[in-house]
Amino acid sequence: MNFSRAENSCFLLLLVIFQVIFVLILYRGSSSVLFQGHLQIHKSLDYSKSEDVYINLSLFTPAPHKTTIQTCTPQSNILVGLLSITFDTLHSERTIIHKNPYVHLGGCYSPPHCLAHYKTAVIVPCKNCEKQLHQFLYYLHPFLQRQQLSYCIYLIHQAGTGPFNRAKLLNVGVHEAMKDNDWDCLLLHNMDLIPENDYNLYVCDKYYPKHLSTAIDKLYYRMPYSSVFGGVTALTPDHYMKINGFPNTYWERLDEDDDIAERIHIAGMKIIQVPLHVGRYKMMGYGQTASPLLNLKRPAELHTSQTWKDDGTNSLVFKLLEKKKKHLYTHIMVDIGATPALPPPSRRKRNNT
Repeated sequence: MNFSRAENSCFLLLLVIFQVIFVLILYRGSSSVLFQGHLQIHKSLDYSKSEDVYINLSLFTPAPHKTTIQTCTPQSNILVGLLSITFDTLHSERTIIHKNPYVHLGGCYSPPHCLAHYKTAVIVPCKNCEKQLHQFLYYLHPFLQRQQLSYCIYLIHQAGTGPFNRAKLLNVGVHEAMKDNDWDCLLLHNMDLIPENDYNLYVCDKYYPKHLSTAIDKLYYRMPYSSVFGGVTALTPDHYMKINGFPNTYWERLDEDDDIAERIHIAGMKIIQVPLHVGRYKMMGYGQTASPLLNLKRPAELHTSQTWKDDGTNSLVFKLLEKKKKHLYTHIMVDIGATPALPPPSRRKRNNT
């Protein structure tokens, strides 16, 4: 049987159309299953309501036999998503201790019912932070327990009246924390930030440093710029050593975050930014307005490429005044020295010419 050229072309066209329809039917069926699964995952996270941070923690009870204790599930089964955070009530130390019965000396915790997958050191730089301390501990301890982490909280307190040096205090915190344990993750945490979503896991990424506080209420839950790396961040000890720790030379300045971000890029790594709907935080302001925060911009010029190899953990000098395990945290009081004096004006003028 012979077909004309026109009939042959029509036949081929119909064949192609039927094949396309068949593929679309298969694709529609398979993708709908995937899409429905995707919807179900997000449907289970109801962000229209919030839960108390202590909800369901009582389900974590000691295992009957320590010799047969099992490893924790990869993801905790009591995570709820959005948490209710308010600063209306100032909680006493006794209240916090009572509500966290499995936290032991040094502010350390391991799940009583299973063996944790991750060990996280929470390092908090501090100076004159008494107003915020109890609020921070009240919310952070149960938040970490909900995630079935083994952790300790380190409060690095700068002594004296000199300008605050956050990055240098973080270097001290890492130095002292690593003496106590072989931590999987170094969680660097500003005390005035409280996490709102317990799916924001306080564990490190294996390959890259992670920025967790991507959406702060006083920044209208958005990032001031794409490469921001401050507030709450997570690095492994290997990440920390690759960038020579943090700069020791930023006194009472915000630029150290950008210096650290630059170190990460120089070391051939990238920054993982937690999605905004997960990285939500409330900031304890105590009178602070949002306008200075909203004006945060990446500095036009950084000299990190010339300084990072000599300014960091390898040049850290400090005097340890106290390291004491308190019930809810490990207190480290440290003298980090004074701000380096500027040369006389005449000398500065000669150096600039």
